[in-house]
Parts: sequence; C-alpha cells; structure tokens
Amino acid sequence: MSIMKLRLLIVAVSSFCFCDSEVFFNSRHDDVPEWQLPHSNPHERRHWALIVAGSNDWENYRHQADACHAYQIMKRNGIPEENIVLMMYDDIAYNELNPTPGVIINHPNGPNVYEGVKIDYKGDDVSPSNFLAALSGDETLAKNGKKVIQSGPDDHIFVYFADHGGPGCIAFLDEVLFANDLISTLKKMHREKKFKQMVLYIEACESGSMFENLLPKDINIYATTAANASESSWACYVDEQRNTCLGDAYSVNWMEDSDKEALDKESLQKQFLIVRKETKYSHVQEYGDKSISREMLSEFQAGPEYRPSPPIVLPKVPCGVVPADEAPLAILRHRLKTAKDEVSKQQLMREIDELLELRDRVAKTMQDIVTLATGDDVGQYERVYTKGHRDIDFDCYVPVFNLFHKRCYNVAKTYSANKQMKFLVNMCDEKISSERIMEAITRVCKE
Repeated sequence: MSIMKLRLLIVAVSSFCFCDSEVFFNSRHDDVPEWQLPHSNPHERRHWALIVAGSNDWENYRHQADACHAYQIMKRNGIPEENIVLMMYDDIAYNELNPTPGVIINHPNGPNVYEGVKIDYKGDDVSPSNFLAALSGDETLAKNGKKVIQSGPDDHIFVYFADHGGPGCIAFLDEVLFANDLISTLKKMHREKKFKQMVLYIEACESGSMFENLLPKDINIYATTAANASESSWACYVDEQRNTCLGDAYSVNWMEDSDKEALDKESLQKQFLIVRKETKYSHVQEYGDKSISREMLSEFQAGPEYRPSPPIVLPKVPCGVVPADEAPLAILRHRLKTAKDEVSKQQLMREIDELLELRDRVAKTMQDIVTLATGDDVGQYERVYTKGHRDIDFDCYVPVFNLFHKRCYNVAKTYSANKQMKFLVNMCDEKISSERIMEAITRVCKE
C-alpha cells in the first residue's frame, strides 16, 4: 500500500472514530439531568444554592414566599438552575385561600416570586434527612434522580432556610433538625473538601441556637441568623387581601437589599449590618468564620460570571411586624377585624379562643412535667423556670424533646410549644437525667 493511501486510510478511520465516539457520548447523556453531567473543568469554581421553606399551610405563606424570592435572586444573578436546589411544600400558589391563583408575593403589591421556580423537593420530601443529604451531595439520592449539591473543594455554597424554630432546632413539616446534626454534617463536608466557603442565612425563632458555641470558626463557614439563641424572629407585611403575612422581617430585609444593590460592590458584612439595623425587634447574629464576611455578595448569591442586573427597588412599606410564633393568632385577629358578617366573626372568635386555650394547655403540660421531674426541690423548680439561655446538652435534650414531640404535642406544628422547649433544656442543664424527665413526660402525656 502506498504512503498516500495509508494516510488517507488513517484520516478516514480517525474521522469515523471521532464521530462515532461523539455520537456515543451524546447518546449516553441524553436523559441525564445537566446537574449530573461531569463538570468540564473540575478546578473551576462553581456556585451552589440550597433554599428551603420548611413549613406548609396558608398561615405560613411567608416562608414559601421568602424561599421563592431567594430563588429569583440566585437565578437572576447567574447561578444556573441546575445549581439551585429548592425545597418547599408547594401548597400556597394554588391554595383555595389564594385570591390570585398561581401568584405568590413577598412584598405588598410586589412581583410574582413563584413564576418560573423549579421545585426539587416538594410535599413530604421536605424533610431534615433530605435537607442534609441534598446539602452534602448524597450519592444514593442522586442515583434516585433527586438533585443534590455536587460541590467540590473550589466551590461556594449558599444556604437559606425559613420556618419555625426552637432551642437547638429548626422545623420541617412534622419533624425538626437538631443543631448538632447540622453541625456534624457541616464538619464532615469540610473534612471531605466539599466546598471552599459556605454561607448560611437562617430565618427562625431562636435561630442563633443552631450555631452559638457550636459552629467552629476554622471550617470556612459563615452564618447569620434572624434572632439570637433565645428570642422570636418576626413576621411582617400583614396583607389585607390575603389575610396572612407575606414575609419575615430578617428575610425581606436581606432580599430587598440584594435586589437593589450591585452584588459585586457590597460585602456580606455590609449586608449583615444593614439587616441588623433594619430588623428592629430581634437581634440578628453572625457566627463562624467572620473573615468570610469581607467577601462580596456576588461570591454566594450570584454565579461566578456575575454581571449586575437592573436594580429592583420596591416602595418602602411599614413592615407591621408580629412575633413569628404569634403569627397565626395575629392573622386570626386581623381577619376578625376585617370580617363583614356575624357568622364569620363568631367562627374566627372560636378559632382565636381555641388557640389561646391550646397555648395555656401546653404551658400547663410543661409545668406538670417540671414539677414531677424536680420533685420536692423547690429551688431547682425555680431555676428551671428562671434560667436564661444555656448551651444545650444534646445527649439529654434530643431524646427528651423527641418523647415530648411524640406523646405531648407536635412541636413542629404547635408553635406555642416552641417557647416551652427551653424548660427541657434547663432541666438537662440542671443535670436531671433524661430518664427522669422522660418518665415525667410519660406520666403527664398519656398516649
């Protein structure tokens, strides 16, 4: 065979192999979600966002409105949809109480923040286990077709959560995520080099207790919270038409700031200071590696190739805040004030009375538990009820909390129970054994 013919044969074979391998490659990935495809440059930094509304029901409208608004900020500023994981129950947009079906707003007369959102975990999939698995890039979850954060050592992760909370826990529907489990996951992710830097924003009552004296300062994580470790966060924007709260004070403050600012010109620290000043009824906190707060917002709330978009400046409206755990009661009272017929007024008054009676029952239940657990020690009883916030002994608190949650009241759904959980913390701090406290719970709360 001549040299010329040999060269032609090599070129032909090479072209065939290249084309065939290209067809093979494309056919392999036709049905694979983009977020699961191999990254073209594994050393190029990627930005990820995990956004969670942990609650459901119309009275908690604001949490899903907050989450949708956060999603819009990430998407508008260049984080690819495949890098945004959204968890929300999705029972608000088309709820029978929604006067504008398919529309969710986070500000009075504001834009539809529900438009275009892609929800990855909805309904009962909104759970603590799925949250931790999605955050840490769980392979089993990914193989089952669920989106997870498949981050690496050069990547930035932004986490935003909104729901109710209590001492050392945040709520997900009927369950809670304990702070020690969250911190354990974050430490493990750091050891496994699953991120370069991470930022968490947490909207919940007593949200500071998720990080106070728990989040290390040397694992490249910075967190801010709507409240300190022992106080309520605050709902805002009570809407006349929808008879519910449209947002939460801390959340709308940071998001409305991000909407109007160039994210490559404002630091996390500046946003923290702005939000702390604007959030007037709770004490916004920061934890972890505070050196990260010098980074620009675009490092976490935008894509790596961020280009400023036109600012969104909404009219300044009084927040009209109410304590988050009192929001259901405030909403009912607002509906009563605007009710036009006597039948509706009577029904709303009954619902208000039921909520107040429930609050009293929960408080009485806890009082009976503390009385049994402390026995004849009057001093100890008084200390349980007068102590301020303490570091939480999770070995004692978790089993005690879980039994109260199971036998007495669903803490994730009974918001008046959140305030009572500090007395479980205080009994553990008094070195009353978990067995003794659990025996008291079993005697008081009979299944």
